[in-house]
Amino acid sequence: MSIISKDIQKAISILENEELVAIPTETVYGLAGNIFSEKAIKSIFETKQRPLFNPLIVHVSGIDQLDKIVAEIPAKAKLLAEKFWPGSMTLVLKKNPNIPDLITAGKSTVAVRIPNHKTTLELLSKLPFPLAAPSANPFNNISPTKPEHVARYFKENLKMVLDGGTCKNGIESTIIGFNNNEPVIYRLGALALEEIENVVGPVSVMNEKEKNPDAPGMLQKHYAPKTKTILTTNVKGEIEKYKTSKIGVLSFSTSFKDNTIDAEIRLSRSNNLQEAASNLYDSMHQLDHLNLDVIIVEKLPEFGLGKSMNDRLKRAAF
Repeated sequence: MSIISKDIQKAISILENEELVAIPTETVYGLAGNIFSEKAIKSIFETKQRPLFNPLIVHVSGIDQLDKIVAEIPAKAKLLAEKFWPGSMTLVLKKNPNIPDLITAGKSTVAVRIPNHKTTLELLSKLPFPLAAPSANPFNNISPTKPEHVARYFKENLKMVLDGGTCKNGIESTIIGFNNNEPVIYRLGALALEEIENVVGPVSVMNEKEKNPDAPGMLQKHYAPKTKTILTTNVKGEIEKYKTSKIGVLSFSTSFKDNTIDAEIRLSRSNNLQEAASNLYDSMHQLDHLNLDVIIVEKLPEFGLGKSMNDRLKRAAF
């Protein structure tokens, strides 16, 4: 029996019973549980095999919920929230004392966002508690952008995937923290750096942190296929190196038309970075299930969403 369902009432019952439901967002599917249930939160970490030092993102239905989660909101955080929420932006803010340390990895800050997905906003509006929801994949694996991806990962130990179709934006949210009330990007994501800087001016970008990360998504190895993955600006050169192997190629828009390639996926035939981001993880899932020896990935243009996708691909190939 499929665990994929559109039944919001069923999802509410499972979540109120302190169990987990995978939920759709515009970025990726999340593995969700009640933030105030220690049982549910521990279950998220155990199901994902995620280390406890890696904090979770809290999802709420509207800005009016923010006061229950955070203690203070810097002026530039308000500007960003008004501009980009609901949407693919997570803010890391000083937490309210009622937010469990398990969610924040013992930190004084909490990551929070309002997802831009009709189904999940309806779910959140009907629940008496917010949801913690990291991506619905085992730790370090490719993030899921379709309900089938989640079901494949967790069919043995998850009761329900709330079906919201394919995730529109296709990569995780951009995470923004604050240092002396000035924005700092902890993780590049589906909201481009340039869009953020249009609202608040120049923003610095933090490097990965293997120990004690300030926010989710800061570990060096992440989002990785099981298949060996190479990120390169010289696809033809890598094809030549591996020509006796089973090769998959993931390119931005060019077809490399080489008969030594076993499988090739183009992210956007029209050079559209938004379309490429939307297709990125699903394409990685497809190639990873073809029993290839190597996946050769073309580095994307280093601006806009290309920068965010290169960030993910660099970690996948780490």
